Amino acid sequence: MSDRLKILIQHLLPKRHLTGLAGRVARAESALFTPRLIRWFARHYGVDMREAANPDLNSYKSFNEFFTRPLRDGVRPLAGVNFVCPVDGAISQFGAIDDGRIVQAKGHWFTTTELVGGDPALAEPFLRGNFANLYLSPKDYHRLHMPCDGVLARMIYVPGALYSVNPVTARGVPNLFARNERVVCVFDSPEHGRFVMILVGATIVGSMATVWHGVVNPKRTGQIAEWSYGPDEVALKQGQEMGRFLLGSTIVMLFEPGRIAFNPDWAPERPVRLGEAMGVAPA
Repeated sequence: MSDRLKILIQHLLPKRHLTGLAGRVARAESALFTPRLIRWFARHYGVDMREAANPDLNSYKSFNEFFTRPLRDGVRPLAGVNFVCPVDGAISQFGAIDDGRIVQAKGHWFTTTELVGGDPALAEPFLRGNFANLYLSPKDYHRLHMPCDGVLARMIYVPGALYSVNPVTARGVPNLFARNERVVCVFDSPEHGRFVMILVGATIVGSMATVWHGVVNPKRTGQIAEWSYGPDEVALKQGQEMGRFLLGSTIVMLFEPGRIAFNPDWAPERPVRLGEAMGVAPA
């Protein structure tokens, strides 16, 4: 199937209805259906259960429980650098933000203001900063971790579309990450300034959750929702879990100017793993 046809199908699909159906299936606890679905998925996508804390596919009560499975202790050691990769996945794009514009794919851009939900004051510190877009495929570990220490300041739920976020769609749908549903998490770090982690929803992504709030997606009314946090409420260490996707998607990170120099081994489409070196603080 050509990329153009795949994009056309994305436009035509009843994405919200499919996502609702997928969420119900993923939450279901069926002794007959659930184990079969999990075994098929693990075989079809080549999921490496040797890394899971619980490798027994038949023991998971729901698909969501399997999909958000924790890893065994010690399988993702943290590199001794300022910023570690927060997920298993692949690099979509990364680099400098060009006066508020972030590259999505060749010929496609979106803005920091659009990405964070239309708040120019929140976007302003990142207009000439740096970004990284990391894509999580179906086979990947789907918990998200902290790239560095951070204290949560704000969380914003931004309603939007539910396009797939795979590489084909990223190349073909303008403003993809700034038009999809997303959860914007704003952190402050004494050492590394303000940074933002944006969890981007997608087709059949039933929910996005954080460790401090649980499932974030409110009833989909089309309205932005926001939460504010005091300095002593949510403080997370580098490598600590901060959230998870209930089915796969993309995370976008924003850093202020002069805060991160990316790993020179990084390149678009390169696979990455949780805990590997993402970058250092410039000297």
